[in-house]
Amino acid sequence: MLVFLRSRALSFRNAFAGWGYVLRTQRNAWIHTAISLVVLALALWLRLPARDWALLIFAFALVWVAEMINTALEAVVDLTNPQSHPLAKISKDVGAGAVLMAACAAVLIGLLVLGPPAWSRLALLW
Repeated sequence: MLVFLRSRALSFRNAFAGWGYVLRTQRNAWIHTAISLVVLALALWLRLPARDWALLIFAFALVWVAEMINTALEAVVDLTNPQSHPLAKISKDVGAGAVLMAACAAVLIGLLVLGPPAWSRLALLW
């Protein structure tokens, strides 16, 4: 049982190291972080119901997972072929496109979830 717990702890440590690597090396990860924090603050201010929180959490996860997979893909491409190659470019471009698609979907989810209650709250202030 102790061996199992140690191996699980090591797995978590490795996962957090990977997340840390993304935060340290990927400029777009800081953009994701800043936007995530703004959206979280707005969602708290609006006192959203659990269903809306679930949608926002899904959107955050979608973007972060895409960013992390893209980072891993870029590292593997660089490892297997350090020189510039047209297929390496395609691989990296497609990975970046996946992040862009996830980010666009997250923006739409954010607008649909946050827009109406934010508009109502702001209308009360005016």
